[in-house]
Amino acid sequence: MNVAKVLDAKGLACPMPVVRAKKAMDELESGQVLEVHTTDKGAKNDLPAWAKTSGHTVIDMKEENGVLTFWIQKG
Repeated sequence: MNVAKVLDAKGLACPMPVVRAKKAMDELESGQVLEVHTTDKGAKNDLPAWAKTSGHTVIDMKEENGVLTFWIQKG
Protein backbone atom coordinates (compact mmCIF):
# COMPACT_ATOMS: atom_id res chain seq x y z
CA MET A 1 0.00 0.00 0.00
CA ASN A 2 1.33 3.41 -0.96
CA VAL A 3 0.94 5.56 2.17
CA ALA A 4 1.32 9.31 1.61
CA LYS A 5 1.29 10.33 5.28
CA VAL A 6 1.45 8.64 8.69
CA LEU A 7 -0.37 10.18 11.66
CA ASP A 8 0.65 9.18 15.18
CA ALA A 9 -2.40 9.88 17.37
CA LYS A 10 -1.47 7.40 20.11
CA GLY A 11 -2.34 8.61 23.61
CA LEU A 12 -4.89 11.14 22.35
CA ALA A 13 -8.48 10.88 23.57
CA CYS A 14 -11.64 11.44 21.55
CA PRO A 15 -12.16 13.59 19.52
CA MET A 16 -8.48 14.40 18.90
CA PRO A 17 -7.65 11.41 16.63
CA VAL A 18 -10.46 12.48 14.28
CA VAL A 19 -9.47 16.16 14.51
CA ARG A 20 -5.84 15.33 13.69
CA ALA A 21 -6.90 12.94 10.90
CA LYS A 22 -9.02 15.67 9.31
CA LYS A 23 -6.12 18.12 9.46
CA ALA A 24 -3.71 15.55 7.95
CA MET A 25 -6.23 14.61 5.26
CA ASP A 26 -6.54 18.26 4.23
CA GLU A 27 -2.86 18.14 3.22
CA LEU A 28 -3.36 15.14 0.89
CA GLU A 29 -4.64 14.94 -2.66
CA SER A 30 -7.57 12.81 -3.78
CA GLY A 31 -6.62 9.13 -3.92
CA GLN A 32 -3.72 9.40 -1.48
CA VAL A 33 -3.70 7.22 1.65
CA LEU A 34 -3.39 8.36 5.28
CA GLU A 35 -2.21 5.83 7.87
CA VAL A 36 -3.48 6.60 11.39
CA HIS A 37 -2.18 5.02 14.62
CA THR A 38 -4.33 5.51 17.73
CA THR A 39 -4.89 3.95 21.15
CA ASP A 40 -8.36 5.50 21.54
CA LYS A 41 -10.86 2.61 21.46
CA GLY A 42 -13.61 5.03 20.39
CA ALA A 43 -11.74 5.55 17.13
CA LYS A 44 -12.95 2.10 16.03
CA ASN A 45 -16.32 3.72 15.35
CA ASP A 46 -15.37 7.39 15.12
CA LEU A 47 -12.78 7.27 12.33
CA PRO A 48 -14.86 5.14 9.92
CA ALA A 49 -17.94 7.31 10.59
CA TRP A 50 -15.95 10.50 9.98
CA ALA A 51 -14.35 9.05 6.83
CA LYS A 52 -17.75 8.05 5.41
CA THR A 53 -19.36 11.45 6.06
CA SER A 54 -16.27 13.20 4.63
CA GLY A 55 -16.27 11.16 1.42
CA HIS A 56 -13.16 9.14 2.27
CA THR A 57 -12.74 5.34 2.30
CA VAL A 58 -11.32 3.18 5.09
CA ILE A 59 -9.27 0.68 3.08
CA ASP A 60 -8.20 -1.42 6.06
CA MET A 61 -7.99 -1.48 9.85
CA LYS A 62 -6.07 -3.64 12.27
CA GLU A 63 -5.62 -3.82 16.03
CA GLU A 64 -2.32 -4.98 17.49
CA ASN A 65 -1.02 -4.62 21.06
CA GLY A 66 -3.69 -2.04 21.90
CA VAL A 67 -2.90 0.14 18.88
CA LEU A 68 -5.51 0.63 16.17
CA THR A 69 -4.14 1.30 12.70
CA PHE A 70 -6.36 2.68 9.94
CA TRP A 71 -5.61 3.21 6.26
CA ILE A 72 -7.92 5.88 4.87
CA GLN A 73 -7.99 6.90 1.21
CA LYS A 74 -8.90 10.48 0.48
CA GLY A 75 -12.06 10.85 -1.60
